[in-house]
Amino acid sequence: MTGRTPFTHEGIAFGCDYNPEQWAPEVWDEDIRLMREAGVDLVAVNIFGWSHLQPGPDAFDFAALDDILERLHAAGIRVNLGTGTASAPAWLSRAHPEVLPMTEDGTRRYPGGRQAWCPSSPIFRTASLRLVEAVAARYGSHPAVALWHVSNELGCHNALCYCDESAAAFRIWLRERYGSVAELNRAWGTAFWSQSYYDWEEILPPRAALSARNPGQLLDFHRFSSDAVFAQYRAEADVLRRLSDRPVTTNFMVTAHIENMDYWTWADEMDVVANDHYLDHRLGDPLSELAFAADLSRGLAQGAPWILMEHSTGAVNWQPLNLAKEPGQLLRNSLTHVARGADGVCFFQWRASLQGAEKFHSAMLPHAGTDSAVWREVVELGGILDRLGEVAGSRVLADAAVVFSWEAWWATDTECRPSQAVGYLTQVHAAYAALHAQGLTVDIVRPGADLSAYRVVVVPGLHLLRADEADVLTDWVAAGGTAVVTYYSGIVDENDRVWAGGYTGPLRDALGIHVEEFAPVAPGVAIALDDGTRSHLWSERLRATTAETVATFADGPAAGSPAITRNAHGRGSAWYLATQLEPAALADRIGAIAREAGVRPPVDVDAPGAFEVVRRRGADASYVFVVNHGDTDLVADVRGTELITGPAVEDRLRVPSGAVRVVREENHS
Repeated sequence: MTGRTPFTHEGIAFGCDYNPEQWAPEVWDEDIRLMREAGVDLVAVNIFGWSHLQPGPDAFDFAALDDILERLHAAGIRVNLGTGTASAPAWLSRAHPEVLPMTEDGTRRYPGGRQAWCPSSPIFRTASLRLVEAVAARYGSHPAVALWHVSNELGCHNALCYCDESAAAFRIWLRERYGSVAELNRAWGTAFWSQSYYDWEEILPPRAALSARNPGQLLDFHRFSSDAVFAQYRAEADVLRRLSDRPVTTNFMVTAHIENMDYWTWADEMDVVANDHYLDHRLGDPLSELAFAADLSRGLAQGAPWILMEHSTGAVNWQPLNLAKEPGQLLRNSLTHVARGADGVCFFQWRASLQGAEKFHSAMLPHAGTDSAVWREVVELGGILDRLGEVAGSRVLADAAVVFSWEAWWATDTECRPSQAVGYLTQVHAAYAALHAQGLTVDIVRPGADLSAYRVVVVPGLHLLRADEADVLTDWVAAGGTAVVTYYSGIVDENDRVWAGGYTGPLRDALGIHVEEFAPVAPGVAIALDDGTRSHLWSERLRATTAETVATFADGPAAGSPAITRNAHGRGSAWYLATQLEPAALADRIGAIAREAGVRPPVDVDAPGAFEVVRRRGADASYVFVVNHGDTDLVADVRGTELITGPAVEDRLRVPSGAVRVVREENHS
């Protein structure tokens, strides 16, 4: 973390996106009264404010924003002030249509939605920074402003732009990365298909082609695009830090469907990490993905507390089927984020819109008003967060980790691969879900991160792996760690060049195996292992060199080959899973490996259903969160003071179905 200006807040922040420009001023006083009733103490404003603040190229109008900031400040509500640059006003694209983004097929995307701008456009950059300068100069020392909010969900829609401005910027980026066209040719393997370049001007973004495109070019374009969007953040943040002493952040999108930003390269520039997360009901296990996203947000924050900048009270508006949350789910989802390190819980949005694309998106104050179940749950949550205020500043401790890489995601999910049914996130979510099902607390770390704090590290499908990153894992295993590596790992280096000599590349010696050939399996087809378990999607023809074969493929295209191996390497051990085990079998296998390595849940729980248990540790006390997602009561072996309902827990804690309990344990060490 930068440590420039830390974000501070009394207790756990409770807030929302607030869009007063959608409402007449007479509604504002009612909004603020109800915010105070609910306990809201942090609101994000001016997120999409550009066309309101700057109705023309040379006209600024701050009257409404002045008014709302004064009203919020008078009510004791702090402001997370947006720079307003997320979507450009119509006058800018009318005067300069070249700022509009271009898709890979060469067509422009026009205004009418949001983020209709090219991240590499110098015209957009100049115009946006002019707005940021005006906003920062006016409000940089305003007493209501607690935090700066750069743009909004940067790169959500426009991360990949293929226009001529992007092409020019891409070439500059490539020059800085490779130094010479010859080195670029080597990195991209352009000897294939007569793709060699002899002049920088010959190089374009990977626009739509008649056949599969160069994988190295695609990978570098993802890297460039992430950097280009990040450059917009840095440019705005530089202006804010020059004119204000308040902390600066932007809202990440650590969620299942956003892959274009490598947040590992962004996180150090945030004064506090903030994330937006929405349950994705297109996934088989959305609650496990929620926990994964929260743990990854904490990983990006390097273990420090972070802010949940947006989530929903109920349904969203952008999925094929937008499901309302069940009674009590709002509380359970919110406190899952707090359990996993969030010191702020905010929603999109405060008052449900009556018009626009998000009019059916849920809000803290729904269309039904205050005489509604959602409003009552919002008020309940506000009161509970007040009672949990002492948790703020404590940290989650884990002795298991999952390695996650946006670069591996890009390299895996490319155009030509052994099976289109196998994606990177499939393996990541499956591995995390296995740990989650065992009640284990997990950190999410980047490849090459220091692993000394962990007993078990799971490496799911790390297709792209650098030599030095492999060395970190191999040395950690030799020093006594236990690694679990899953299939399609260690296949290519940072340039998407295959590690020759047998798949798993630089991990071969640690794993003690030699993978000769992939043998993917058609979706829906099950494979039997000789230990009685079943798997699907993938198999490999491999042989054990120094590893012990734990299970063998009993049928399928790799019948007779090892399916699960374990290798003693130095003082540690490295497991390899050459197939996608069914969820229960994967959970049992990884759970057994973790237990053998000494990894246990924070407390013992007597329950057959779905639950989460996480411990946050502070200087004087620890806090055990127990979230019961199941339909039966559970009992947890924890003692202390229960903060939500109040009584001391002297024996064992009973948590009713659908409820959450938080127990303060005194630290005696």
